[in-house]
Amino acid sequence: MFVFVLLIAFSFAFYLFYKTKYFRSNRPVEKKWLSAKSNIALGLFVCLFGINHLLFISESAVSYLVAAIFILYGAYFSWAGVKKYKHYHPFAIEEAKMADEVSS
Repeated sequence: MFVFVLLIAFSFAFYLFYKTKYFRSNRPVEKKWLSAKSNIALGLFVCLFGINHLLFISESAVSYLVAAIFILYGAYFSWAGVKKYKHYHPFAIEEAKMADEVSS
């Protein structure tokens, strides 16, 4: 149970970290890339929370249903975030290279 609590805390911390970087970024593609990373972290947070709830807290059928919804929603959110991350990553690299060339 302690491992799940640590993973939940780390995933939420990464979510906050990437959201902060998102708001501080001025580049449009980098913002989308950072948003994808924060989606992955938030999805992991929700999914791990559901797993923790399912394994250690659930006592009724409603609790099992809520935990299953959290797991499915978190897994979908992470999967969508990974797809967006893979899509925007090359564009973010290109945008960073162009910004470096302009600033040089």
